[in-house]
Amino acid sequence: MSIKDAKINYIVDGATELFLRKGIADVTIKDIAKATEVGEATVYRYFTKKQNLVLAAAAKLGQESLKGFIALKGATGLEKLTDFYTVFLRVFKERTELYKFISEFDIYFAREGGDLSDYEKALLPFYESFAEAYEEGVSDGTVKEVADLELYYLTTTHALFGLGKKMASENILKQDARGEEEIKLLISIIVNELKK
Repeated sequence: MSIKDAKINYIVDGATELFLRKGIADVTIKDIAKATEVGEATVYRYFTKKQNLVLAAAAKLGQESLKGFIALKGATGLEKLTDFYTVFLRVFKERTELYKFISEFDIYFAREGGDLSDYEKALLPFYESFAEAYEEGVSDGTVKEVADLELYYLTTTHALFGLGKKMASENILKQDARGEEEIKLLISIIVNELKK
């Protein structure tokens, strides 16, 4: 890794930590420069604007979450799909702040606009892991075929992200206190729909 790449990673790590702790809207480039002990001009040189740092932080967090998916050796396709969806629960239990970040990310880019094509490419490995487990499940007879695999993936992951974001936003209503149970139930519904 070059010195430049190391510095970029260091800045992204610092920015990510600040975004998770303080929220995207409340963090400035000046805050990031101060926290990482890197000059503001250097941060701007590598990222040109805050939006690019937000995207880099989101890609970093996505890669971390994907590492939570364990390709179970000798497992059936259905077991691998169950593990894929269970990552959403593990993230909720271990790093709830990721769901808060995703919620703020959505609001930030809805307001600011911007090119999200590179970020969408960074999400592709999630779909690839899902599709591979699905194909194994169809082949081994544990998973039934769905008419539109991409639609199934998008609908189910968006539902889990949406529920995770809602449950991570502090218990606003009394009924919000059962977040973990709700996520488990939604995963069970999703997986049972796929089961052959």
